[in-house]
Order: sequence, then structure tokens, then C-alpha cells
Amino acid sequence: MAEIEGQVKEEQLDAEQQARRRLALAQIRQYPDAALKMAARPVEEFDDDLRRLVDRMKQLMVDANGIGLAATQVGVLQRLFVFQVAEDETVALANPEIVERSEVTTVDDEGCLSIQGVHLPVERSTMVTIAGQDEHGADVRYELEEPYSRVAQHEADHLDGVLILDRTTPEARREALASLRPRIVIG
Repeated sequence: MAEIEGQVKEEQLDAEQQARRRLALAQIRQYPDAALKMAARPVEEFDDDLRRLVDRMKQLMVDANGIGLAATQVGVLQRLFVFQVAEDETVALANPEIVERSEVTTVDDEGCLSIQGVHLPVERSTMVTIAGQDEHGADVRYELEEPYSRVAQHEADHLDGVLILDRTTPEARREALASLRPRIVIG
């Protein structure tokens, strides 16, 4: 299995995969896009439009070499995300709520499809139980351990407008923001 860092799988990509990843990332909102800091509204309609959005998000996530993607990252302010719950199983979760979390936490580097090239140390619960609805409106519940518990917490944060920049140490945040700042080139 590829190493998982937050929202991103770290593995070697061939030329075609790299091209797909670039195209997918062009459709994913990038920091400092305002939509990434906005809280999403609950999903109320479980219709064909929602299922099309879920299919699009799953494909974008795969093409971007990710393991999770929140609706806010594609500019849709709905409480919805797609993520891997196992190496070969991707699901959609609407109106997610973390109903249980372990007291045991770990700090690990996380990446984000919306903050390219940045990996930050983030403390997360090692186990969570998350409940919500699937894209058809059926109630679902997942009991997750690392690394999938970390992904679910990362995606749930996105729906509240919280980024890994908000969850890391002040020092790591400063370094990340400095690397994200546009460089002025005088020629």
C-alpha cells in the first residue's frame, strides 16, 4: 500500500497518472480560496444531482491521487465528503458527525489536495466512529482506525472551514505560509 499522508497518497506516478493528477488538481480549490474557509450547509436533498456530485468527487479524488475530498474543495458548500474507509473501498458521507473518538492521539504529517507541496504535523485521535448518510440518504456509521480515522477527521474539518494550517504548530504554520507566499521576481 502507498504511504498515506492526510489527504494524499505518496507514490510514484507514471506520465499518464501525472497528467490526470494535474487536471484533477486544477478542478480542486487551492489555498487561499475563500471557499476553503467556509462552513458547509447540511445536505437535504439526496437526489441525482447529489449522486452525480459524489461520482465526480470520487473520480477527482482518484485522479488527484488522494484518499479523501470534501465538497468545499470543489466549491460546493454542502456537508459531504468522499474518502477511503479501506485500501480498496471509497464511500461518500453526507452530514458527517464524529460520535466517538479515542483519547489516544498521534501526531503525523498530513498533506492536503488543496495545499499542494505542504506536509504539516497534525494531532488526531487514532480511532473515531463517524456517522452520517450515504449518497442515497441511508444512515451509515464507520468505526475507523489509522490511517482512515485521520482522513475522516481531516475531511470533517474541511466542512467546518478548518485546514491543516489551523491544526498544526505555530512554527510549522509559519514555515508553510512562507512557502505558500507568492515569490516576487524582479528581472
